Amino acid sequence: MKQFTIISLFLFMASTAQEHYNLIVGTYTNACFSEGIYVYDFNLQTLEYQLKSHTDKVMNPSYFALDSEKEHLYSVNENGNESTLSAFRYDPQTGLLNLMNKVDSKGADPCYIINDDKNVISANYTGGTISVFPKKPDGSLADAVQVIEHKGSGPNEKRQEASHLHMVYFSPDHQYVFANDLGSDKIYIYHYHANGGTQTLLLKDEINLKKGSGPRHLVFSPKGNFVYVLQELDGTLSVLEWKKNQLHLIQETTVAPNLFNGINGAADIHMSQDGKFLYVTNRGDANTISVFKVSGNGTLNMIQQISTQGSAPRNFTLSPDDAYVLVANQNTNNIVIYSRNTKNGTLTDTGKRIDLCQPVCLVFDKVE
Repeated sequence: MKQFTIISLFLFMASTAQEHYNLIVGTYTNACFSEGIYVYDFNLQTLEYQLKSHTDKVMNPSYFALDSEKEHLYSVNENGNESTLSAFRYDPQTGLLNLMNKVDSKGADPCYIINDDKNVISANYTGGTISVFPKKPDGSLADAVQVIEHKGSGPNEKRQEASHLHMVYFSPDHQYVFANDLGSDKIYIYHYHANGGTQTLLLKDEINLKKGSGPRHLVFSPKGNFVYVLQELDGTLSVLEWKKNQLHLIQETTVAPNLFNGINGAADIHMSQDGKFLYVTNRGDANTISVFKVSGNGTLNMIQQISTQGSAPRNFTLSPDDAYVLVANQNTNNIVIYSRNTKNGTLTDTGKRIDLCQPVCLVFDKVE
């Protein structure tokens, strides 16, 4: 009996420890008071949270990514022609982020960043460029070794006067980098050579999407055979099959509400781990999150659309257990927490909120 009690206590302690994650939040810092990046201790069972640490006066870390070892965090610093990328040393236990160095982004207003063991790659919105930065042995950033400038435009004169790179994304096999150009309604596909230096990215293909739609973000299905592309300007959601390293359009639907005549600002897109449900936020006049059921052939059917309980849901994330969805409402300075029905995919507002100046990037990290 005593042995059973000890084992039960051990299992309880282990399960309790696994409930805690770091929730790392990036913000804009020029509209209200913010120090940049905030790290919260977050309990997935109780939804309780507590601030562990924050950076000190980091400029507009509007998007960031952890490395695979969870030892470094790489952030954009969105600041027009003075934009930079920052490398931080990251301690999951304390949540501390210590700045290692900054480098010129080589393109105005970087808005997305990816990394692997060799490189950090940024999409620079206003500059219309993609920049490749090798990692130094200590994890800090070297200066850019490759900068790819894009030229293009679209029919929306206010938003598509030039190329605007909004995302870079590794293919599941890590052989390619996909790049969404909101300004020219294209997806660029690059061969990726990790040790390629000035030839790290070599253009393979470019895919034309609906004119004036403005491709912003994409996500792959778990099996890697479908790509879902969210288009910011008109709320189009495109489904493409990725087969034999080629993209083929199979469906176009929309995230806009029925009979909607307002302004769209489609923002972020994520899929459940089982690949059965897709989630999309829309800003503008809508301020909604939509839930789509994914069929066996990859096509989509909207099953729910609800308010984000705030304005400008720029970014969101699913919790590591897929039980919750956290939505960052930029203009109302809060993170709204929804419970997620893992069987039918629908969302319910828990009433839980995290108040923070202009939250725009959410990443969970398990505390071992």
